[in-house]
Amino acid sequence: MKYKFTLTLGLFAFFLCSNQPSAQAQSSTSGSNYISTAVPFLTITPDSRAGGMGDVGVATSPDANSMHWNPSKFAMIDGDYGISASYTPWLRELVDDMSLSYLTGYYRLDKNQVIASSLRYFSLGEILFLENADDIAVSRNPNEWAFDVSYSRKLSDQLSGGIAFRYIRSDLTQSQYVEGQETQAGNAFAADISVYYQKEFSQNRKKMLWSWGVNISNIGSKISYTTDDEKEFIPTNLRLGSALKLELDKFNSITMAVDLNKLLVPTPSDGSIDDNSANVIVGSETSNESVVSGIFSSFSDAPGGMSEELKEIAWSVGIEYWYQEQFALRTGYYYEDEDKGDRKYFTAGLGVKLNMFDLDFSYLIPSSQNNPLKNTMRFTLAANLDEILK
Repeated sequence: MKYKFTLTLGLFAFFLCSNQPSAQAQSSTSGSNYISTAVPFLTITPDSRAGGMGDVGVATSPDANSMHWNPSKFAMIDGDYGISASYTPWLRELVDDMSLSYLTGYYRLDKNQVIASSLRYFSLGEILFLENADDIAVSRNPNEWAFDVSYSRKLSDQLSGGIAFRYIRSDLTQSQYVEGQETQAGNAFAADISVYYQKEFSQNRKKMLWSWGVNISNIGSKISYTTDDEKEFIPTNLRLGSALKLELDKFNSITMAVDLNKLLVPTPSDGSIDDNSANVIVGSETSNESVVSGIFSSFSDAPGGMSEELKEIAWSVGIEYWYQEQFALRTGYYYEDEDKGDRKYFTAGLGVKLNMFDLDFSYLIPSSQNNPLKNTMRFTLAANLDEILK
């Protein structure tokens, strides 16, 4: 029996695993219309704090991992410099050697300006490339990575703005020939634009901090894995949210946050759907549209009209409790419509703030059985360089 590993099939399978629709959603007959893009590793939550709060982060208090959620938060961060490292074993229910690593740091230029940088590395583990049954399998380690730099500035005591630039490299085939066609690593450039607002006030003699944020991320070029003109969208994304921190007393505080999230890429047409199959289309089928046109059309191009557009908005809520700013408990919930991926899960997390280091852990609990995200854990270690370099 002849086996062929084609580039399209390989990328398609990767998209499905990375976007994580559950087994139930993949077999849906209700007209599911998933939006798939290249390099979906850019959308994976990299740090444990946000991972423990249901993947919220655009409006929570600034920390060293703000690059992924909202770079403008760096301008409001306490301290002059800091670094953080995170590690996430990925899809361990399916494979045992896939992972996401994340390293980030920031430096304050003055009281109003902060620069930051991050490196995200996604390893797909060992994969055997085999084009024909008679060929000798070639072992490779496909990987993807992105390098970011950002600049954020206070625009007032309550408002800040930020911009980030990103280089993306996706090497899924390790330059293997696929059905006689030469493949290559995909390269792309992108930018983020963000704002963050926070305001302190008192209610019933209790201090409160209200904040909101907006981040449009991955505005950039399309990506290609071959030498032809076939290019695919990267996950341009709109995230907005709000958070409220309440100081219960001098020892206890609690933060409640909510995020809304929408991909700003074209929705696949449902022209190929029938009554008995779900419509799962790789982003390349809509690749003729420009990036700018795709961003604006993403608000009105769903085949199902406004009702389907609303389904494309995923939402998450999170709660964070601190005791004496030393020990944290976190929980949250993430929801995505069943026709758009069907990711639904609860999260839980812990945090410990030491003199010079912060330790964070999070755990994901899917709300459905046989979910490949089951037992996802994240680990984060942050160094408080202000304390170390005193």
